[in-house]
Amino acid sequence: MSEQVRIGAAAAILGVSVDTLRRWEKDGRIKFDRSSGGQRTVDAAALRLLVGERAPDSGLSARNQLEGTVVSVEKDGVMAKVELACGSYRVVSVITREAAEELGLKAGMSATAVVKATSVEVRL
Repeated sequence: MSEQVRIGAAAAILGVSVDTLRRWEKDGRIKFDRSSGGQRTVDAAALRLLVGERAPDSGLSARNQLEGTVVSVEKDGVMAKVELACGSYRVVSVITREAAEELGLKAGMSATAVVKATSVEVRL
């Protein structure tokens, strides 16, 4: 059986509510299966296709986007340090506190790190 994603996680990935996904299911836009416990799940491959359909044409290549999970958000003054776990990578970004609050960043939620640097140097 292919990888299945629970409805709550699918909603977070798509940036919509669970209720929206239930409406989409009723309209035939997405098909959910049921786990042995009755939980709605969606095939990960089908979810990836739907994500691709909904993604705006940002001009960003796939190689500079890392999907992950927010590990922590530390806010202090006007800045916020956001740590994401992106597969085997740990990505830390410093953004404005206002941006972190507007995005509603919280530990456990899905987020994408977009890397726009052409080079990064760390020297001793």
